Amino acid sequence: MATVSAWRSAARQMPLRLTVGAFFLNSGLSKRHADQATAERLHQLTIGTYPFLGKLDARNFTRQLSTEEIAIGAALLLPVIPAAVAGTALTAFACGTLGLYLRTPGMRQEGGLRPTEPGTVLAKDVWLLGIGISLIAEGVTGRRGPAASALGPWRRMLRR
Repeated sequence: MATVSAWRSAARQMPLRLTVGAFFLNSGLSKRHADQATAERLHQLTIGTYPFLGKLDARNFTRQLSTEEIAIGAALLLPVIPAAVAGTALTAFACGTLGLYLRTPGMRQEGGLRPTEPGTVLAKDVWLLGIGISLIAEGVTGRRGPAASALGPWRRMLRR
């Protein structure tokens, strides 16, 4: 049976997980059948910062990006996925987009971190990093949500 602490933890996580999870799921589904021009634009933006992704063709890259976004969205939306796991996936993705922001010419104002108008699209993803780190912290500080509580009977069996 879930403890009061577990339900409080779930209540704290719910707004973050629902909003970001729905956003990611929508973004991934929208990219799933992107046209060639969209795929090429996304691919070109990315390979300037991450050249190793140039080995993929634009359509394949966009399909894989779509799959990653759908998986992260699902991990955030499904309460059986521990907060630390969902937070780690979100944090990794956010680090990638912030890497694009920091390394792509024209995204930041000269001599600083403030975004240019085109850079705002990527700079705003800093909130994803904050949410991901918050979920990791919640997951590793011993506060367990309903997912961990739901595994209670199984956990006891696995310890034997």
